[in-house]
Amino acid sequence: MLFNSIDFAVFLPIVFILYWFVIKKNLKLQNLLIVVASYVFYSWWDWRFLSLIVFSTIVDYTVGFKLKNEENQSKRKLLLWASIVVNLGFLGVFKYYNFFLDSLYHVIPGLQVVLGFNSIEIILPVGISFYTFQTLSYTIDVYKRKLEPTSDFIAFAAFVSFFPQLVAGPIERATNLLPQFFHKRTFNYAKFVDGMRQILWGLFKKIVVADNCAEFANQIFNNSAEMNGSTLIFGALFFAFQIYGDFSGYSDIAIGTSRLFGFNLMQNFAFPYFSRDIAEFWRRWHISLSTWFRDYLYIPIGGSRGGTLMKVRNTFIIFIVSGFWHGANWTFIIWGALNAIFFLPLLLTNNNRNNLRIVAQDRYLPTFKESFHMLITFALTVFAWVFFRAENLGHAFDYIKGILTSENFFNVIPTSWGGRLLSDFAFSLLNIVLLIVVEWFGRDKQYGIEFLFGIKYRIVRWSLYILLILYIIVFAGGSQDFIYFQF
Repeated sequence: MLFNSIDFAVFLPIVFILYWFVIKKNLKLQNLLIVVASYVFYSWWDWRFLSLIVFSTIVDYTVGFKLKNEENQSKRKLLLWASIVVNLGFLGVFKYYNFFLDSLYHVIPGLQVVLGFNSIEIILPVGISFYTFQTLSYTIDVYKRKLEPTSDFIAFAAFVSFFPQLVAGPIERATNLLPQFFHKRTFNYAKFVDGMRQILWGLFKKIVVADNCAEFANQIFNNSAEMNGSTLIFGALFFAFQIYGDFSGYSDIAIGTSRLFGFNLMQNFAFPYFSRDIAEFWRRWHISLSTWFRDYLYIPIGGSRGGTLMKVRNTFIIFIVSGFWHGANWTFIIWGALNAIFFLPLLLTNNNRNNLRIVAQDRYLPTFKESFHMLITFALTVFAWVFFRAENLGHAFDYIKGILTSENFFNVIPTSWGGRLLSDFAFSLLNIVLLIVVEWFGRDKQYGIEFLFGIKYRIVRWSLYILLILYIIVFAGGSQDFIYFQF
């Protein structure tokens, strides 16, 4: 079920009314309703893959329960590895089986005859990368004794399947989200309004910014061989704002929806395109995944401790694994490696934590130095996005070559586009500018239009809300699936 669909517009009020006005005094029934609603939400896409979530839930609940009273370290490790193998096993089969097999046969062509294994048609279950990592955080934290295992299966099932963030995050830690299912929740009007406001801003980023940018990003990338250099640059720029508007918009809707039901999720995007270096960018982009890899992979393998070679090794591991998490394609691995290359100079010179405060704090405008650093960081990010968006490595290299060797570089708009596409092109750029301006003034908040809450007069606030709603309705782009559904 998509957040930007009529189905969800009907589904959400029904669940909300049942949750707050029918069973509001019974915490266990509220949790049960969340489980049922989450399973309905997920099965709307394909009910068959609901069995994966249920099985993963049973396995990790059982592992956590067994770990509670198990003191033998060998048996504790065996239980932990049972959880890891089951969860990553599902991920490996559904997401990476064909990739590994095809890559192996490409390196050793005759091996296919010996092994007899062929690629198979596999449908990737929506959200499998997200809920797999979320439930793994539970078993790992229980194993490390950072979290007391729960004996309430319904609460645990609600944690694993919580519908607002089930299919595209944020990837919540068990230590943050799971305890919230055990606390009595009461309706809070201020929290409700705040949630609705964040949902509204998420819909603007997705429906207006991302979906309009997608039209041109898709057209330019899909026909890149016919485009000149400046058009290809605009294609990469449009994709940069498509993926940001799409994914951060989803996160805003998920966080806002969770707030409607009395839950607080972590901030997943903290205005990453205002970053002054790549290290800051990765502290602000997909925060739930970045911190997951930091805590459960980077630090355990040594982090930034040790000598230079270990730092380099660990940096490449974390970024390449992060790239591979996104998809079974060499383009994602190269994207991750590029970010590692961008990040390493900062780490090796101990400058990776220089920019911990927001840019231009307590000022309206950035300094020239800050502006220059933001521009360079954004340019590096957009360059890497080319590999993320390209169909394969050949496509990515041809795209970049087209930018560098174009004969008609400054002829931005292809003549075949016509007047209508030209006006849509300008409108998409206008939406990007609008997004940047609003988020610049809200950069010290949790989301772009949170600062509207500070406007004294209610009539002004509500007028702005209504104006934004009308803007979304009138200027919605063509319906596009959420990009991160494929991960």
